[in-house]
Amino acid sequence: MSAALAIKPTTKPHYTYADYATWSDYPRYELIKGEAIEMGAPSEAHQSILMSLSALLWSNLRGKKCRVYPAPFDIRINFDTLDNTVVQPDIVVICDRSKLENGKHCLGVPDLVVEILSESNRQHDTLRKFNIYLDAGVREYWIVNPADRVVEVYLLEDGRYIAKRYDSTATVPVSVVDDCEVNLAEVFEDMLMEDTEGEV
Repeated sequence: MSAALAIKPTTKPHYTYADYATWSDYPRYELIKGEAIEMGAPSEAHQSILMSLSALLWSNLRGKKCRVYPAPFDIRINFDTLDNTVVQPDIVVICDRSKLENGKHCLGVPDLVVEILSESNRQHDTLRKFNIYLDAGVREYWIVNPADRVVEVYLLEDGRYIAKRYDSTATVPVSVVDDCEVNLAEVFEDMLMEDTEGEV
């Protein structure tokens, strides 16, 4: 998106990527079925998890065909039909490099999507974007809950998501990538250290 323009979308929910591409970089927006959704600034806990999880995935994916991309990175999830939904997941893993267009965005569906919850985006990520990812056919969707120190993993099977919940001591397999797993104790390390330091 061009930072030179300062076009702010109105309330008309009929935008496509062609409109989205003319908007300024800040504030950030997602485009959900033609509706512009403004994104708020993330919290410190959100960013700590984002950095840790991105680094762990990057390390695990070295030497493999799959690549990890943290936000902001545009995913034109229905580019080949209405092209009216552009999301910026907190983290995506993409194994089909042909979906990357000039390094600008992903055309189509990532293999893994990770969203990190905050108070401002909980309903957006657990309901609206959950259904977007399900309908689009995202094979693996993680919802990270910083408050509860848990990760809910949804795997696509026969057109629906099968859920499994992992706590902060668990090791989570990345189903869409062979020989890849994430130790959640490392993801939540900073937060768990703060909890320990606060004990009397």
